[in-house]
Amino acid sequence: MSSERGKDPVEGSSRSPGSDSPATPSRYESQKRRDWNAFIQYLKNQRPPVPLSQCNYTHVLEFLRYLDQFGKTKVHIQGCIFYGQPEPPAPCTCPLRQAWGSLDALIGRLRAAYEENGGTPETNPFASGAIRVYLREVRDCQSKARGIPYKKKKKPTNQTKGTEESSSGPVHFS
Repeated sequence: MSSERGKDPVEGSSRSPGSDSPATPSRYESQKRRDWNAFIQYLKNQRPPVPLSQCNYTHVLEFLRYLDQFGKTKVHIQGCIFYGQPEPPAPCTCPLRQAWGSLDALIGRLRAAYEENGGTPETNPFASGAIRVYLREVRDCQSKARGIPYKKKKKPTNQTKGTEESSSGPVHFS
C-alpha cells in the first residue's frame, strides 16, 4: 500500500477514510488561499482593474507597499533617537510596517499559488528578481532601524559519508 493513500493531491491534506470530502486544509494551504484571494481582490480594486494575465512585478511591489499600512512592526526612521536600538526605552512616532519575515513568507506562498492557479514559472511575477531585491532592501533597512542583524543561515557543507551535521531546523537561503 502507498503512504500517499488518503491524501488529496490538490490540497495536500488528508481525507477522512471512506469520505469523498477533503479534511480541513492545512494551516499553510488556508493561509496561501487567503493570501491569493487578497491579492486577486487587490488587482480587481485597481483603477482600472488589472487582469491576472497583465499582472507583473510592479503590481506585486505595489501590493507589498499597500500591506505596510497593516503592519505591526515598529521601524524607526533615520532621524529617530531610537534608530538602531532593539529595545527602545520609550514610545516614538515611527511607522508600523510589515515585518520582513512576514513579507518573505507571503511572497513564497503567493509564488506557489500563482503556479497552482495556472501560471507558468517563467511568467511568475512573484519570482521576479525585482521582488528579491525589494525584500533584501526591506530586510537590511529593518535590521539597521531596529538594531537587530539578520544572520544569513550557513549553507550545509558536503561532509564525508558517515558524519552527520547537526541542524536546528530547515536552512533558508535568500
